[in-house]
Amino acid sequence: MRLILVRHPQPEVASGVCYGSSDVAVAPHILASTRARLRASLPPHLPLYTSPLWRCAELASTLADDLQASRYTQDARLMEMDFGCWELRAWHDIARNEIDAWAADLAHYRPGGGENVLAMATRLSAFLDELLREQHAAAIVICHAGTIRLLSALQAGLPLAQTAQLAASSAHKIGYGEIVTLDFAPPIVTPAV
Repeated sequence: MRLILVRHPQPEVASGVCYGSSDVAVAPHILASTRARLRASLPPHLPLYTSPLWRCAELASTLADDLQASRYTQDARLMEMDFGCWELRAWHDIARNEIDAWAADLAHYRPGGGENVLAMATRLSAFLDELLREQHAAAIVICHAGTIRLLSALQAGLPLAQTAQLAASSAHKIGYGEIVTLDFAPPIVTPAV
């Protein structure tokens, strides 16, 4: 299965602010330009899945119409990580010892008391398993940089703890509105005897 992952457009959040599961908006002109570029780049008639957060869902609903998606689904498992009380705070306002604690245990530490990367990997693995069972040739997923990093790490087929560590320690280089394409082998289905 070919998974066409698209990161949401740049939201209206100041640079240096932590936002994961916070529902932040995208300026209308940014949304329109991202939509036009993606409409010309993405294949039509595929199922389209999206995070329910506004910065993804608003783009996804318009692209579903533009591309005549065969299916449109919002799925909470595609949301960005929940940073708890760190949400919408400037990174430089978060206590250094808290950031150091996260850096020391990227997969298991719960930043701001929110979600850890392992929990996010677990929910994304469940989403991916279900999607692969549906046996689409390809699908479009509108989501977040953290989601894309974890789905990319899941492609390696490692245990979830190692997947979480791999995703958390890899450099973030996914631009707003960028397309990342991954290929996954379908699950092996053994017939009932």
